Amino acid sequence: MKQIYSLCLAGNGPTKIARMLTEQEIPTPGTLEYRRTGSTRRYHPGYECKWAANTVVHILENREYTGCLVNFKTTTQSYKCSKIIYNSEDKQAIFENHHEQIIDKDTWERVQELRKQHKRPNRYDEVGLFSGILFCADCGSVMYQQRYQTEKRRQDCYICGSYKKRTPDCTAHFIRTDLLTAGVTENLRKVTSYAAKHEARFMKLLTEQTEDGSKRRNAAKKKELEAAEKRVAELSAIFKRLYEDSVAGRISDERFTELSADYEAEQKELKERAAVLQGELSKTLEATANAEKFMKVVRKYTSFEKLTPTLLREFVEKIVIHESEALDGKRRGKLRRQEIEIYYSFVGKVELPD
Repeated sequence: MKQIYSLCLAGNGPTKIARMLTEQEIPTPGTLEYRRTGSTRRYHPGYECKWAANTVVHILENREYTGCLVNFKTTTQSYKCSKIIYNSEDKQAIFENHHEQIIDKDTWERVQELRKQHKRPNRYDEVGLFSGILFCADCGSVMYQQRYQTEKRRQDCYICGSYKKRTPDCTAHFIRTDLLTAGVTENLRKVTSYAAKHEARFMKLLTEQTEDGSKRRNAAKKKELEAAEKRVAELSAIFKRLYEDSVAGRISDERFTELSADYEAEQKELKERAAVLQGELSKTLEATANAEKFMKVVRKYTSFEKLTPTLLREFVEKIVIHESEALDGKRRGKLRRQEIEIYYSFVGKVELPD
């Protein structure tokens, strides 16, 4: 199981993983079940090591490998129809820490993110290092790997998917693979080195780079939230007494209507403000949790020699490529500048202090 998840993190799709497992003559789950119990339910004689892509998909999507129990994964349309319907996650019952985990939760979640990305082999039956995580800054299209090869020279690059389809919607956003690899490697080394040497400072930096992430602002928001919730409770008590006075005839109906409208308007405004504050504070808590997740990956790779598919996909969520600009103002000038935006897993863009 761990090997399948490692191969997926390395950028391989289910079909290629199934082919690799078959070539390594690794027994399928059905074969292992037959050898252990004698059950022929999923056993295919003569194909003991023949893996199917859907078997790999099932393993990669199985949450129970993280140690949790998942109930109500399927249902039926009605008692009259036995057709199986797969429930969405919000309709399932998930019990954490039910049994020993095989795959840690962070790895499982990262694989699910990678599964959403499209990574297809190129004409050379290779999956490009940046396939599925490289996007055009202007049209948002996935960027595709191209290879220009002659007898004397070979050049790998990536270009915008819209431009590749020869549509007038975008420009090439051409970037050489070697220059992209060097740039991403340099930035990754800089970020991980800073994080490893100054962990506390780095954690604070990540949370403060999120919207309204500083401790001082959060303390003020918590104080404002507490005051708003206290006033909402006070207004509920006031409204209750006001209603009792109205029923007892101590105030007129006109006065009750006037006062209750004012109190209700104030309470509505306070509830809306409290919801906004609660959401902003929740974002900060989430940012702190995500920063810790990123640090787990940093601790896992204290140093590295080269950028590998596994390393890249553990650290990076996506990379956005801008069109290059000529520094001398000429359209085809040789001196050009090209912006590359790197969005790291869990934490997004990271801006280190000078």
